[in-house]
Amino acid sequence: MSEDPYQILGVPRTATQSEIRKAYRKRAKELHPDLHPGDKKVEAQFKALSSAYHLLNDPEQRARFDRGEIDASGTERPQQRFYRNYADTDQAGRYTSGGGAGEFEDLSDIFSDLFGRGRGGGGFQARGQDLHYQLEVEFLDAVNGARRRITLSDENTLDLTIPPGTRDGSKLRLRGKGAPGIGGGARGDAFVEIRVRSHPVFQRNGDDIEIDLPITLYEAVLGAKIEVPTVSGRVSMTVPKGSNTGDVLRLRGKGVKSGHDPAGDQRVKLQVVLPDKIDPALEGLVETWRRAHPYDPREALRRAS
Repeated sequence: MSEDPYQILGVPRTATQSEIRKAYRKRAKELHPDLHPGDKKVEAQFKALSSAYHLLNDPEQRARFDRGEIDASGTERPQQRFYRNYADTDQAGRYTSGGGAGEFEDLSDIFSDLFGRGRGGGGFQARGQDLHYQLEVEFLDAVNGARRRITLSDENTLDLTIPPGTRDGSKLRLRGKGAPGIGGGARGDAFVEIRVRSHPVFQRNGDDIEIDLPITLYEAVLGAKIEVPTVSGRVSMTVPKGSNTGDVLRLRGKGVKSGHDPAGDQRVKLQVVLPDKIDPALEGLVETWRRAHPYDPREALRRAS
């Protein structure tokens, strides 16, 4: 659905929920396919009408559409990827899309009112609307994979598998977990967009992991074997003698494993860190060394400028 849902329902943007419902009831009675058998144009108009009502009858979705955060189909716009309350999550992994299951049952009630409790929607069937969610996951859960027990807006629970290597913005499709269909039609699907939280140590670049690793002055000068965190646990790494700030060491195969592709690498950027306090012993040692071994690391800059 690409048209303005307000125009489809024939109501102003200031319309109340009661006015939206009244307008839908009126248009649904005029356009219901059971009253126009075989008319594909009317059937398409009726489906568009139902989609528009699904959107505007949910106050949260309506507000997000009015703010320009989602389009008329309920899909989040690429430039507006906000978490907000579009899919509120709690510690148990519950998330919703604003309205509860009552919004989706409401259409059946309307058709019963329009056509009588015995007939319902007659012979017309339509697939239910797809629902869109966002779910935040921890960085390491996205990298290594995880399972989350979640509760959908219809109160059904399921175990959702977060595949290893899941990227920020990836979408998982849950078939048949969307809104109920009309007249016995199939349920729509649910699409869960994964938002990956940042990590205080690791950063992802494709399938590679990058970290900044502080080392001491003596580790940089003399070399050392040190422990380094990776997304799969701590490993031992050799810091070569004479290492400097900005040097990058590579841990092969310690990055992200996505699907059948080989795992990426972890790139470790060294940062030489001086002690918090320079004592006289260190100061005297460096002063003696400076006099015996003068050098200018900025010589190339002067020549270039």
